[in-house]
Amino acid sequence: MIRRIIKIDEAACNGCGACAAACHEGAIGMVDGKARLLRDDYCDGLGDCLPACPTGAISFEEREAAAYDEAAVLANKAKTGAPAHTGCPGSRSRVLNAQPAAAVPGQEPASCLRQWPVQIKLAPVNAPYFEGADLLIAADCTAYAYAGLHSRFMAGRVTLIGCPKLDMVDYSEKLGAILAANNLRSLTVVRMEVPCCGGMEHAVQRAVAASGKPLDVKVVVISTDGRILKESV
Repeated sequence: MIRRIIKIDEAACNGCGACAAACHEGAIGMVDGKARLLRDDYCDGLGDCLPACPTGAISFEEREAAAYDEAAVLANKAKTGAPAHTGCPGSRSRVLNAQPAAAVPGQEPASCLRQWPVQIKLAPVNAPYFEGADLLIAADCTAYAYAGLHSRFMAGRVTLIGCPKLDMVDYSEKLGAILAANNLRSLTVVRMEVPCCGGMEHAVQRAVAASGKPLDVKVVVISTDGRILKESV
């Protein structure tokens, strides 16, 4: 899959080891006095190592790389005795509101978000909440255009969001990896009516085809003024 991952300029590296110490995933090691990316699937692409480098030898690049594998990172930490911390807390995989509380009159409605992270680019392929899940793939703008997104579409589903235009990435590879690695019960796409949002729908269709899983895709199209224009399988 094509994703963001770190790149180390060996010529600029002074061998201080600060980046290896800053990398909580164990993706960076010191080899022959130089920092080196040891395993692509240990790198979460968040860049905790970048500000630690005093010579600016580390940058990001978009290239073919194995998906970040949190389970492999944790297994390696258990084997080496390293602390079980996996990078930025904002990207750490966890379950939220598996059974959201019922709405109480006069109070804010309960969130129907069941897991974190929600961004397609950050979601671990092998997160346990995917197995047997009803998966919702939603374009970013749908949450703002359609007021009932939580109650109508997110309730009871695992939710992933993204914007094919702003992210400038082909989601089909990441989504295909998620579909191939997990047995989903259903797949729903909620997108906006604008043409660029068609990229989300097409990426999901390509991902399903590549995964070889017999999944029907339900597609819901939302208007810019918050109406459901189409709902079909």
